Amino acid sequence: MLPTRSLTEEQMDAAELDPVTYAAILRDLARVNTLTMARRPTIAFLNRVRRARPNARLKILDVGFGDGDMLRAIHSWAQQSATRVELVGVDLNPKSAIAARESTPAGVGVTFLSGDYAELANQGWDVILSSLVAHHMSHAQLVDFLRFMAREAKAGWLINDLHRHGFAYLGFPLLARLMRSHRIVREDGTLSIARSFRPPEWPPILAEAGINTARVYRAFPFRLCVDHVLS
Repeated sequence: MLPTRSLTEEQMDAAELDPVTYAAILRDLARVNTLTMARRPTIAFLNRVRRARPNARLKILDVGFGDGDMLRAIHSWAQQSATRVELVGVDLNPKSAIAARESTPAGVGVTFLSGDYAELANQGWDVILSSLVAHHMSHAQLVDFLRFMAREAKAGWLINDLHRHGFAYLGFPLLARLMRSHRIVREDGTLSIARSFRPPEWPPILAEAGINTARVYRAFPFRLCVDHVLS
């Protein structure tokens, strides 16, 4: 099942999707992220960065932040671990910034930007992250993104994405229905799994990007991550 990666476009990426529907989709995806422990690999990665650079202040960029739930989780982690951070998110879809600001309580220090991540080069990033973004990219876009992270992240970078797995593909529609998720979440979630990668597919992509030091690993349940922490 799913021997090759699907390239079918997802409905939530459509420019004509109205902001209210889009925000509802992002909220439901954030709920799915909570239930599937999607933020755990990112927090584990940040703990590795913190151990490599104790007492450092980390300027963190999250590319494709959606509802902003990952950045809010990082804010909580930073408070609990007494880590000094500057948190910035950038998302191509301007509707994401509106939704994320509405979902983020006052006092949570996160800057949400709209636009292309490439415009944020040479701004002193320590860490660059993405979650559930890589599978939205074309092959060329993903190679460019990898090169950007390797060039711009002084402390380390992480791709936290889905694993193209038959069980996840068959099981997600049931989970989404039990959660009463929006129809587009049910349909796009299944497609997202079909658009994602398997472990053997990552090394050639990394090699094309000129990266030979990254780690590719699975994280429960059905997450596939790629990262590099600089010592």
